Amino acid sequence: MPLLLKGSCRCGAVNFEMQSHTPVPFMLCYCSICRKQQGGGGYAINLGADSATLKVKGKRHLGVYRAEIEDEERTACEVSTGERNFCKECGSAMWLYDPTWPELIHPFASAIDSELPTAPERVHIMLKYKASWVEPNIRKGDDKFDLYPQESIADWHKKRGLWMD
Repeated sequence: MPLLLKGSCRCGAVNFEMQSHTPVPFMLCYCSICRKQQGGGGYAINLGADSATLKVKGKRHLGVYRAEIEDEERTACEVSTGERNFCKECGSAMWLYDPTWPELIHPFASAIDSELPTAPERVHIMLKYKASWVEPNIRKGDDKFDLYPQESIADWHKKRGLWMD
């Protein structure tokens, strides 16, 4: 059975819940967007969930940010299709939704109030873009990538027997 994830913003204006087959907070993203939006430690942890199960109280307090991306992988500045939802009252980052993958939603682990499983190992992504002051705590068994891994969040959970049906 999927895990029910319940979350909220810091001020309590927004509360949400969703079902997740992939609730283990294992992937640390060091890109500038994640780091500056919700990654005070130099990275952010994004979970995966079923977008059809999202329920929100306090929708009127939500804002959406779509990042402009300009880096050496692109020939021109692009606006991300990812919609980063945040509380307009306190600024808490809540979740990312990208219409490119309409069945998925990615709550930020930092906004989840439910108990989350512990990751047996972690995956560090977008290390190419980490801030110079960040020293990743890479443990034995952790994977690291300059950009993205080939393995999806779902495949990572399934391979380790952590998928929740």
